[in-house]
Amino acid sequence: MKIVVGLGNPGDKYSNTRHNMGWLFLDYLSEKYSFEIKKKTLDSLVGETNINGEKIVFAKPLTYMNLSGNAVQKLKKWYKVENKDILVVFDDIDIPFGETRYKLNGSGGTHNGMKNIVQMLNAKDFPRLKIGIGGIKHEKQDLVDFVLQKFTKKELDELKNDIFIKAEEKFNTFINS
Repeated sequence: MKIVVGLGNPGDKYSNTRHNMGWLFLDYLSEKYSFEIKKKTLDSLVGETNINGEKIVFAKPLTYMNLSGNAVQKLKKWYKVENKDILVVFDDIDIPFGETRYKLNGSGGTHNGMKNIVQMLNAKDFPRLKIGIGGIKHEKQDLVDFVLQKFTKKELDELKNDIFIKAEEKFNTFINS
């Protein structure tokens, strides 16, 4: 069994914002693999499916970004998985828009949601899939305003038709590990 956690914030206010990249990617996967992420449990919206004969749990924390670790910790304990079986998907301002990176461990960096997960798990040894949102912020634009800004229609189309396809390759690396 593996768990894929997409970081984001609940509520219509945050729908399609840059900071909800993890939720958007999970929506893409749920459409592709025909399952729903809607059961409220463990401070998350949860859905599951089987891929290559293995149960995969998908979770969107409802704790708001900066407290994502609370939900991840509950999911880990409930499903009794090791850190290596938890993939966290999130936006990264330090990576150019459209680039994706897959790492098996690391710090929380500048991302408050990731910092909280590292703190709550008391570990850095869990896989993560970073999807870049950097390089398009205006120099004088406040960082919080930028990450909470909604994607344009053009950007959303690019996510669904190109970027998420690349990210899915890295997701498959995790699933097949």
